[in-house]
Amino acid sequence: MVKHIILWTLRPELTEEEKQQVKAGIKQGLEGLVGRVPGLIDVKVNIDGRLASSNADVMLDSTLESEEALRGYAQHPDHLAVANTKVRPYTAARACLDFEI
Repeated sequence: MVKHIILWTLRPELTEEEKQQVKAGIKQGLEGLVGRVPGLIDVKVNIDGRLASSNADVMLDSTLESEEALRGYAQHPDHLAVANTKVRPYTAARACLDFEI
C-alpha cells in the first residue's frame, strides 16, 4: 500500500470566509473520490483545528493500493476535475510525500 500526503497553502488574497468555503470544497471533492477511483482505499482531508504554528492550511491523507494505483489516481478524470476546479485555483503552495506502508 501507498500513502499520498499533500499539504496546501491557500492563496493569501482569499478572505477568511473564502478560505473556509474553499477548504470545505476541497474536503468534499477529494473525499468523494473514494469508490470512484480504482485503487483509492481511503481519503481524509484535514481542514479544522489548525494551530498557529502551522505553515499549511489543508492536509490530504490518502491511502492507495499500490504505486501503480497512485499513478492512475493522478490521471483519473474525476481526480483531475476536483484538482482543476476546487484545489489549484485557490492554492499558492503544495508539498507532497508519497511512501510505501
